[in-house]
Amino acid sequence: MEEIKYKDYTIQITSDECPINPRSDDFNSCLGTLVAFHRRYSLSDDKHLSDGSKLKAENFNNFDEMIAHVNKVEGGIVWLPVYMYDHSGITINTGGYNSIDSARWDWGQLGFIYVSKKKARDWYSWKTITKTRINKLEEYLRNEIKTFDQYLTGEVYGYQILTPDGEEDDSCWGFYGSNHEESGLMEQAKNSIDCDIQHRLKTEGIQTELELKTE
Repeated sequence: MEEIKYKDYTIQITSDECPINPRSDDFNSCLGTLVAFHRRYSLSDDKHLSDGSKLKAENFNNFDEMIAHVNKVEGGIVWLPVYMYDHSGITINTGGYNSIDSARWDWGQLGFIYVSKKKARDWYSWKTITKTRINKLEEYLRNEIKTFDQYLTGEVYGYQILTPDGEEDDSCWGFYGSNHEESGLMEQAKNSIDCDIQHRLKTEGIQTELELKTE
């Protein structure tokens, strides 16, 4: 547990023991579609194509053939490869793991993540897909895999707030990533404290003391 003091309140940051899979229906919808195959892990999205169907690995000789098929069926796609490193737990990315395993003993291509150009146009209300927009889509897909990896590696957190009197005031969970500034955890926790201070200023007659703490 990590504890941070803010205006005499305590923000307790702990791991989220029941995180939501960011690629599940319980989460916000994803722009990309993850197509993945592994004999021990089920990491792929339930639907691979816009018609709701799922691809079968045995129908293709390699991922290049599969991607070409998806590109044809979907009328053009933007895609990135997805790799998995399996050693005392699994982790995934879109760049590979040569820096830690150049012999590729414990990693390889798991699949790919893609978005059809039609879906991208609908998502962003674009008329055309330019090179700049392709770069934006690739970054979006990269971030989706990063978030999924944070879920797989247990990097999901939440906070509890204790008042200056030691009473629990607020809590929230489901922040992905160990950088609590980037994930928005710290901003939300501090906003919650600021709101509580303003509420106490109005209702509990402690204006002088709390105004000093907010300066």
